[in-house]
Amino acid sequence: MKSQRTIKGALTIDGTGLQTGARTALTLKPSPPSTGINFIRVDMPNKPLVSVRSLDFGNRGTGFERRTTLGVGPLQIQTTEHLMAALSGLSIDNIIVELDGAELPGLDGSAKGFVEAIKRCGITEQDAPRKFLELKEAVWCEGKDNFIAAFPGENFRVSYTMSYKAAILGTQLLDIVLNEKNFENEIAPARTFCLEEEALQLLAMGLGKGANYENTLVMGKSGPVNNTLRFPDEPVRHKVLDLIGDLYLAGMPLKAHVVAIKSGHALNLELVKRLKNSC
Repeated sequence: MKSQRTIKGALTIDGTGLQTGARTALTLKPSPPSTGINFIRVDMPNKPLVSVRSLDFGNRGTGFERRTTLGVGPLQIQTTEHLMAALSGLSIDNIIVELDGAELPGLDGSAKGFVEAIKRCGITEQDAPRKFLELKEAVWCEGKDNFIAAFPGENFRVSYTMSYKAAILGTQLLDIVLNEKNFENEIAPARTFCLEEEALQLLAMGLGKGANYENTLVMGKSGPVNNTLRFPDEPVRHKVLDLIGDLYLAGMPLKAHVVAIKSGHALNLELVKRLKNSC
């Protein structure tokens, strides 16, 4: 029987938000068994809390492009997917995340920095059994040209197909049964990306204010601009990273085979909504 886990002590990570460009700091703290993952905006009056387990996806209204945002109105926690992926990959069940701004630090555009910081701090098992979200039947949803489904399974497996018209990205497929070791080595270091022609469009939309050629793979016709790939298929690995982070918003680890075709944050969260409703 697997036990719940938290971190051994407090740690602070600061940096610039990829989308807002604002400098923020987050502090991770241990949390008792069965308390889940809780975000606290320490910069706001009364330090409001957003509980992952209590999220109501039916009324959340994201309104945000290219990142996952929790909460509504002034109480927002933006770009949660990379940290949530790190917590999922390292099997962290209970933790407090204190944040002094709206968006989490982007670090190098992947989950690598979060994983390394948590492992330096240390992970401890708790005196409570780990609970899993297990499916009795398939759950799925689809958009105009994308699809995602979760099928009953004995472990957590992701099969993701990415397809772009741009030749530099093309079609990429990754199929992986997740565990702590291969998440840390094969998924966590994969960085966020965009096409070179998208970069100016994103800036015009008010996005990517904290992005640069180091924390974002800007894909030109011959490859990443002023950068090199960590994996030949790094873009699809990052799509899987984002998906892992989004799925952990279900409030517990998932035992399922997740099959996704061109799925992004909006469809990922629609699946999370349906998974929570299926429990």
